[in-house]
Amino acid sequence: MTARIARITAFEALDSRGRPTVAARLELTDGTAATAHAPSGASAGSHEAKELRDGGTRRGGLGVLNAVDNVASRIAPALQGMVFDDPSTVDDALAELDGTDDFSNLGANATLAVSLATTLAVAASERTSVARWLQPEGDLLLPMPMVNIVSGGAHAGRSIDIQDVLVVPHGAKSFAEAIEWCADVRDAASAMAVDSGVPGASLVADEGGIGIPFASNADALRFVVEAIERSGHQPGEEVSLAIDVAATQFFADGHYRLDSENRALSASELIDELARWIDDYPVISIEDALAEDEWRDWVTATRLLGSRIQLIGDDHFVTNGDRLARGVAEGSANSILVKVNQNGLVSRSRAVLDTARASGYSTVVSARSGETEQSWLADFAVGWRAGQIKVGSTHRSERGAKWNRLLELEATESTVFASTQQQHGLPVGSLAAAPAPTR
Repeated sequence: MTARIARITAFEALDSRGRPTVAARLELTDGTAATAHAPSGASAGSHEAKELRDGGTRRGGLGVLNAVDNVASRIAPALQGMVFDDPSTVDDALAELDGTDDFSNLGANATLAVSLATTLAVAASERTSVARWLQPEGDLLLPMPMVNIVSGGAHAGRSIDIQDVLVVPHGAKSFAEAIEWCADVRDAASAMAVDSGVPGASLVADEGGIGIPFASNADALRFVVEAIERSGHQPGEEVSLAIDVAATQFFADGHYRLDSENRALSASELIDELARWIDDYPVISIEDALAEDEWRDWVTATRLLGSRIQLIGDDHFVTNGDRLARGVAEGSANSILVKVNQNGLVSRSRAVLDTARASGYSTVVSARSGETEQSWLADFAVGWRAGQIKVGSTHRSERGAKWNRLLELEATESTVFASTQQQHGLPVGSLAAAPAPTR
């Protein structure tokens, strides 16, 4: 007998920054139940699906009791009794119930919590993992990790202008080896900072990176290269750099203001700066190189840099199918970051990823700065056959939960690691060799 939705409840939970987020518990008539927490970002693109926050004085205006009430008073009555076979039917009902393009009616944090719980519940109902439910047959693709080492921007009090300097362990032969190498580099970086007497060397940023100041953004890149060397690995051969510029955060009046260096750059000057970084350091990936709506400059950057590195659109695309379609048509970026809370629904986020892959873009599934201990993101990245995953650093337990889940899948399932799947001349881990059968 096909299960139906028996009950949906919601409550206000805490994310990894101590801020409120929406949690939803979905129960089925067959006794299955699943609870999901909606993640939340610090550096959010202006075109993301809209979270609903309470405002006022409680919790600094960040409370989500109104979104929780929307689950209880509007979503639950509409979905109760629905036949439960395909989560996309629930997502379609949520979209129709909200009636807006950005979920500003019910709140994307409310719709996403229910959408997530739906996917978790259907896998549990069929007594399988989410990764295996999404890909029933064939080897599961374990994504290449991108791991934060140094953080700035909105993740670390703007200690540097760019948001993160990450490492990509493309020389590793397994996921376990890859994450071990990243932990080696993170530990080496911590030791270097402490040995140098750097102020705040023991501070941990939102996503687990080291939040310490540098005299320039290039100094942060140099520091991470030295950490790779100190860890015993070869920069550029075994481990390379990825940069999250998050340029929208320091763009104003047509210029990019690098406060740590007391400079203001035009778009062409910033592109030239990024090109120098690529020349001087083993950089293989740059995220949000330019401001989110500077489409012409993005096309220029892609033309000049896209054959050399992966150019990821995060704020630029915000896991939005229409914005991705424009990027593909105009030649803007060659990669997309997929964050389910930018979209508001699981099935539609996955559709954006599939479109990107079909268009020759590399795919990176990403966590947010506000996460919880749940590990479903790892299963989504694997089940969707994303080439890469960006969770944060190897510090903080909400980050470790995702890495540990990937380690568990490698130990218990038939898998292949993404380092063997390089395609299209893009950096390592960009695409699966071929899509496997998926739901």
